[in-house]
Amino acid sequence: MIHPTALIHPSAQIDPTAEIGPYVIVDGPAKIAAGCRIEAQAQIVGHVEMGAGTVIGRAAIIGGDPQDLGFKPETESGVILGAGNVLREHVTVHRASKAGAFTRMGDGNFLMAGAHLAHDVVMGDKNILANACLLAGHITVGSHTFIGGGAVFHQFMRIGDYCVVQGNGGFGKDIPHYCAAHRINRLMGLNVIGLRRQGFSKEQRAEIKELFKMLFVSGLNLSQAVAVARGREWTPAAQRLLDFVATPSKRGICAVRAGGGSEE
Repeated sequence: MIHPTALIHPSAQIDPTAEIGPYVIVDGPAKIAAGCRIEAQAQIVGHVEMGAGTVIGRAAIIGGDPQDLGFKPETESGVILGAGNVLREHVTVHRASKAGAFTRMGDGNFLMAGAHLAHDVVMGDKNILANACLLAGHITVGSHTFIGGGAVFHQFMRIGDYCVVQGNGGFGKDIPHYCAAHRINRLMGLNVIGLRRQGFSKEQRAEIKELFKMLFVSGLNLSQAVAVARGREWTPAAQRLLDFVATPSKRGICAVRAGGGSEE
């Protein structure tokens, strides 16, 4: 299952059922599990662990050095991919920037052509990133989130679970669970269709909607709204949204803004 033109490092561990295509380079102590497929001219660089059934598209590069001016190439770090991921043509995933650390991806993610995950990104399960999405370093992505093509994200921010993000947007602040985001750091409401498709009950969706309005459209600032929301009990699905908003990263939280003008 290894094409004769492929170049394989002697320390690589490749399951006999994996398929390694023409001109693939596996350069380093990679671990490639059962049923994986590495398509033509892709490169697997350094310490990369790949779960069963993962597909790496043509000319993708997994495990390259971080684009960090302070990074030292001798740093021992890597990339860990879960099972059943599909990374299409020209996707790039860089290894972590600190010794012993890993850029990580869970299971069942689908990254379309040209998507980029920078160093130290941590991604959950079953996310879809459309073409040319660019995630900077140290971003955390939840699960079951869809990101439109060409969207770009600043380092150290968080993207929650069950979100939908419009293509060509720019984001430097956290996008909470269940939210729909667009333009520049702007929330447009909840991912109502996504929640329904993912099996959230009518009652759960109604409570999440009530909490969203309390947090973002009540006229209170965010800390005041969080304090009010904490004054009552919520079921677990809504509580996850409250907990996310109550513990923002240093980047802050995206907000709902009225009107159609441009942001500063």
